[in-house]
Amino acid sequence: MDFDSLKTPEDGVVRDGSAFEAYLRPGELIDSQHPTIVSWARRVAGDGNDRERALRLYYAVRDELRYDPYNTPMKREAYRASTTVAAGHGYCVNKAGVMAAVCRAAGIPARVGYADVRNHMTTKRLAELMGSDVFFYHGYTDVWLDGRWVKATPAFNRELTEKFGLKPLEWDAVSDSIYHPFDLGGRRHMEYLAYRGVFADIPFEEIRAAFRHYYPRMTREQEQMPLGGDFGAEGAAEAKPK
Repeated sequence: MDFDSLKTPEDGVVRDGSAFEAYLRPGELIDSQHPTIVSWARRVAGDGNDRERALRLYYAVRDELRYDPYNTPMKREAYRASTTVAAGHGYCVNKAGVMAAVCRAAGIPARVGYADVRNHMTTKRLAELMGSDVFFYHGYTDVWLDGRWVKATPAFNRELTEKFGLKPLEWDAVSDSIYHPFDLGGRRHMEYLAYRGVFADIPFEEIRAAFRHYYPRMTREQEQMPLGGDFGAEGAAEAKPK
């Protein structure tokens, strides 16, 4: 497969042909009807308008689910939103799926989108495992608020950003929440390189094929067993002044 051909000229290209109604319905992996997701959304969203409820959901997904790039097996079940909530951790792709799921469970349309980003501050171990500092198919969530799509990126929990010396990724549900280009010390952090379109459900087969292509070593290990490691501890150690 020519993965370069799957890049899109802009961020909002609908790659799967979904109609708007799909962004309120459950998907196979964005399983917004699952009792775990329904209960979680009901507990967090509370009362108020869609913007107020989406904000509560964003911060809960961001901080209650620990960012962990090592321990999501490359298996379809591991990318299901209810599975991620039960595990208590995930990385950008499955955390974005959770955000979409809890929004839909709260009656707020949501979909998932993908971009290629260069992480100038990834840890040495993760860069060696991936063989790259480019995160292909970085996941974010598009949330429909006040008649337009607004990006939300609930990936890095606050505790992790503190360990890395990063700005926590805040969101006001009005402007897009995307990765900061620089950290608190002025060092380069995230650089957006390309977009991969938006989808009603996580395109697991495409992502798995892309990861096999771009990250063969890491994907082989993820397909065989969970990976161990503490990404936050690695970041804290590498962020210390030399």
